[in-house]
Amino acid sequence: MENNNSSYFDIEKFGDLLLQTGTLLMCSGASAARTRMITDRIAKTFNMNVDLFITHRALTITVSDPQSNNIYSRIKRSPPQGVNYTVVSGISRMSWSIKESNWSLKQIENELLRLESEPHYKRFLTLSVVGLADASFCYFIDGTLPAMLVAFAATFAGLFVRQEAHRLKFNSYMCIFFASFAATLIAGIFRVLYPDGGFEMAFSSCVLFLIPGVPLINAFTDLMDGNILNGIIRGMNGLIMAFMIALGMILSITIYNF
Repeated sequence: MENNNSSYFDIEKFGDLLLQTGTLLMCSGASAARTRMITDRIAKTFNMNVDLFITHRALTITVSDPQSNNIYSRIKRSPPQGVNYTVVSGISRMSWSIKESNWSLKQIENELLRLESEPHYKRFLTLSVVGLADASFCYFIDGTLPAMLVAFAATFAGLFVRQEAHRLKFNSYMCIFFASFAATLIAGIFRVLYPDGGFEMAFSSCVLFLIPGVPLINAFTDLMDGNILNGIIRGMNGLIMAFMIALGMILSITIYNF
């Protein structure tokens, strides 16, 4: 294993890598407790002490060497948080590999660069699979096959609108509103044209892909772990997202006068 005990330069590089690791975890949907656990695991492997202060918008790290008494501290602004469990699981596996295989700092740096550049799923595949998921939810609430097809089409369109709004750099909450409105507007057409066709199931299920499950789950786990500030912020973030979903549905209901 690379020795980090003697030079400040090594500690600086190690601190930057830990901070990059924590930032990647937080912006990929990991909880604050998981982020601390993984960074602590890596730091202990290198016989370093680490203190990590996590907020919703930034991370502050302090790395200290108990042998040389060198200290490195830095703050880094974290990008907007989303969900990418490929990165979370990849970093978790990396932390165990560091411990078991004595990785060098260069190996850690290369692995973080690889995870950052990991390609996302193809856009059409994502739209199709999410549409199928909401069509399945429609089936679970006794939706008919036509209703499932409408739920698929509405979800497909809603997610497409959200992606386009995000590409045009709209506020993230407005992206959710646009997506909710677009999806329910499409599903509502069939509800109006065929009032006895059971398309109310499609109308109800076509926005389920927008439900902020990860922010709300992380909010709960952060609160239970004592990360009160992060828990409250994530909980409020989830509630605002849910409000924007409801706002889009209400606007469609108002237009169609259900």
